[in-house]
Amino acid sequence: MTSSLRILGTLLNAWRVDAAIADITRPPLQPRPITIPTETKTLRLDLAKAAMLVIDMQNDFCHPDGWLAHIGVDVSPTRTPIQPLQALLPVLRTAQVPVLWINWGNRPDLLNISANVHHVYNPTGGGVGLGDPLPVNGAPVLEKDSWAAAVVDELVPDPTDIKIDKYRMSGFWDTPLDSILKNLGRTTLFFAGVNADQCVMTTLQDASFLGYDCILVKDCTATTSPDYCWLATLYNVKQCFGFVTDSTTIAKAIK
Repeated sequence: MTSSLRILGTLLNAWRVDAAIADITRPPLQPRPITIPTETKTLRLDLAKAAMLVIDMQNDFCHPDGWLAHIGVDVSPTRTPIQPLQALLPVLRTAQVPVLWINWGNRPDLLNISANVHHVYNPTGGGVGLGDPLPVNGAPVLEKDSWAAAVVDELVPDPTDIKIDKYRMSGFWDTPLDSILKNLGRTTLFFAGVNADQCVMTTLQDASFLGYDCILVKDCTATTSPDYCWLATLYNVKQCFGFVTDSTTIAKAIK
């Protein structure tokens, strides 16, 4: 094929074209297989087709001055993924596994937020709900580009990472996440973040329904819900939607 063809699209999902030719073969990915033990089976997967999704590790969910803490939730569980993520994310980046931050980040006008979603976060209508200022610092709850919606200081996204705003519990609902993963050629997804039984689980379920391979990274995931919710999440992931492993196992397999 002639070298004069021009690239259209992102590198891993691109056509090469000129006035007469459209080469739609797309460039092949060099396989980088690794083997990872999980709680149910040993997996052989291709790092060239893998991505890491970090969900809602934000001030409103994980900081003692954030929204969850304001409404009386003990946020100490949501901080437990910080240290293992600090260790794992650099390993993944070195292995050229994309890291995607899937964060709740609403429009300031809240025009895409329905009344039933408002009700989840402000059931009496008189509390501090989506978009309302936090009493401690005035940051609007889960508003895009606010302190409340920012990733906690202990986890610093790399310039090469990809940031996606979501507006529901699932990171796939009304977002470009699926299109981005397709352009990256990624079909195997590692999941981390909070809350395990809510935003992490719904995103993982939707990924499974869309045909992605799903792996929950147990020590990089947490919840403020009761223990039975955590146990049910682990059970359902292993039974219906994918696999469960931990960060140390992944890092060891990569290294």
